[in-house]
Amino acid sequence: MSLDELPHKVSDERVNHNTVTSHESENGSGSISTVSSTVSSVESEKAAYEFLAQTPIKSTDAHLVEFSEAMRTVAKALRRVAEGKAAAQAEAEEWRRKYELEMTHKQQRKIKGYGSCANNELEKLASQLTLETPASDQAGCCGNHGICSHEVLQDESPGPNPRSSHKLVSRKASFRLSWGCNGDKNGQHKHDFVSFEKGDITTAERSNKQILLKWESSPQTVLFITKPNSNSVRVLCAEMVRWLKEHKNINVVVEPRVSKELLTEDSYYNFIQTWDDDEEKKMLHTKVDLIVTLGGDGTVLWAASLFKGPVPPVVAFSLGSLGFMTPFPSEQYRDCLDNVLNGPFSITLRNRLQCHVIRDAAKDELETEEPILVLNEVTIDRGISSYLTYLECYCDSSFVTCVQGDGLIISTTSGSTAYSLAAGGSMVHPQVPGILFTPICPHSLSFRPLILPEYVTLRVQVPYNSRGQAWASFDGKDRKLLSPGDALICSISPWPVPTACLVDSTTDFLRSIHEGLHWNLRKSQSFDGPQSVFMQSAN
Repeated sequence: MSLDELPHKVSDERVNHNTVTSHESENGSGSISTVSSTVSSVESEKAAYEFLAQTPIKSTDAHLVEFSEAMRTVAKALRRVAEGKAAAQAEAEEWRRKYELEMTHKQQRKIKGYGSCANNELEKLASQLTLETPASDQAGCCGNHGICSHEVLQDESPGPNPRSSHKLVSRKASFRLSWGCNGDKNGQHKHDFVSFEKGDITTAERSNKQILLKWESSPQTVLFITKPNSNSVRVLCAEMVRWLKEHKNINVVVEPRVSKELLTEDSYYNFIQTWDDDEEKKMLHTKVDLIVTLGGDGTVLWAASLFKGPVPPVVAFSLGSLGFMTPFPSEQYRDCLDNVLNGPFSITLRNRLQCHVIRDAAKDELETEEPILVLNEVTIDRGISSYLTYLECYCDSSFVTCVQGDGLIISTTSGSTAYSLAAGGSMVHPQVPGILFTPICPHSLSFRPLILPEYVTLRVQVPYNSRGQAWASFDGKDRKLLSPGDALICSISPWPVPTACLVDSTTDFLRSIHEGLHWNLRKSQSFDGPQSVFMQSAN
């Protein structure tokens, strides 16, 4: 009730009081003392209302109204600031995407230019030495019937290395990737999936041919990566190194740890090579023709992490508990290495994720930390925090969802049989181009995993109103703290990991899920019932 309505209420109450008093007088039951006391109380109430209606309270109301208007003005200003920041972030993201696209185009032009130059030099050298070259190899690095090694294993900054290590040989074998099926090595491959003829859009015939690697020159250097703390692996590594040196005259490069172990065991291994610092390790891809891993899938992940750019072909021998990426049996290493060194052999190109961490304190989104390459997955979780992980996810410029749960897994198709599978994600053939988006224990019944195309860029950001921090791990290691305002950018790396196949990509993949996971292993149903009924009806 407002102050202006108070006098009216007092008047109404006085009228009602007079009516009651007169009614009581007519009935002979009224009392003069009661009437006088009631009149005095009404006058006191009126005086109180008049006192409350004085200027100080009106002034207080005016101040409150003015304060509320000021607060509304401040709220509008804050909203405009937030909208401006969101618009600036969106614009910065668009400029970042344009910058990355331009850099990718420049890199592709550099790679193609270097490949053609290197091919011209090889042709000149071949003509000087009068070497006879088969007709199938005279095409050069044209790229029409396959992919040349210069296009796959060329560094981001092509050109001669000003500081080459004296410990590593400088010669590197070249090879060509082609497409074939069931022994067909014609080098043909259909790239067009959709055709447009006479106004009709039709799906063209898709190629199901396997990628083949054919050496154009004999491989000379093999890098060994072994599982640590294993006596059986150490013995097998020493045996394989001796066999390659004595029977194939192959230069062998090992990790510093393995070099120390072998030299401690026998001085015979003084021919092995290694690296001393990170600068030499960065140049391994320019010296190494082939990588041999002895261990499980973790050893393959470690071998891939040594190469921040192009990766030589990997021959993975199974010496671990699970082997989704290790198809070769160690007992038959001589035959396996013979087939690989002589070629051609089937390979699987396994995509890697390229991850950038952008801190909230960065001046713009081009100011990022050193990129991290992962072969399996990047995981964002809550760490030791008791709060739910709260993450905002974007695909290119489109909002995907907010993750509220234990975390999120962004996985390659090669990593679909790892952590993503345990979190409910699907198993995907490693040659399928895609990125898996799998939540970890989401607090929602409708949050199902996604498979996104490989050409998108994912952005995962910890919002400012998140109750806690998040942690990002890359292939299970190199954990990084993500505070509110920090973001993680993930996209497919231009440098895949080529792994050799025992048979072909599909056969090796199905064998791995059958033997490693016992996929769909079930006792077959009996056929006795229907057969007995049929025999009875026949009789």
